[in-house]
Amino acid sequence: MNTDVRSESVVYGCIKNIASEELSQQRRRNRDAMQALPSAETWSLVNREMFSLTEPGATDLNLATEVVHFGASYQGVEHEWTYWLEQFESLLRKMYCVSATVHLETEMSGLHSFVFATDGFCHEPERSDIQIRCEWVKDTA
Repeated sequence: MNTDVRSESVVYGCIKNIASEELSQQRRRNRDAMQALPSAETWSLVNREMFSLTEPGATDLNLATEVVHFGASYQGVEHEWTYWLEQFESLLRKMYCVSATVHLETEMSGLHSFVFATDGFCHEPERSDIQIRCEWVKDTA
């Protein structure tokens, strides 16, 4: 285990959306939201380089769930976790999504998982009625 006070933290997870008739429009909107994020060079906690959206046709077209995956490593991001969550929630509010799962692995505190879900079928961008719930689970193993 690294005993450096500025220990490394890893954040990773996925954002899920249900495929619909407007999938190409939703994909474009989600991609635009991710591309509008600041670059990693600006030291933004949530940045566009950490996200990846599967290209159309790269997976089975009969599957109903679209997945955006993300990940990054940081020096002690748990000390700025409130700010990371605020930036991530801001991104989610601009996207079409059904749920998102974020895993935070820290050398000092272990694994924490956060689950964001909408109350309805799917969150639509710019709607003010989104209800994002965060569930915290600490892995004690």
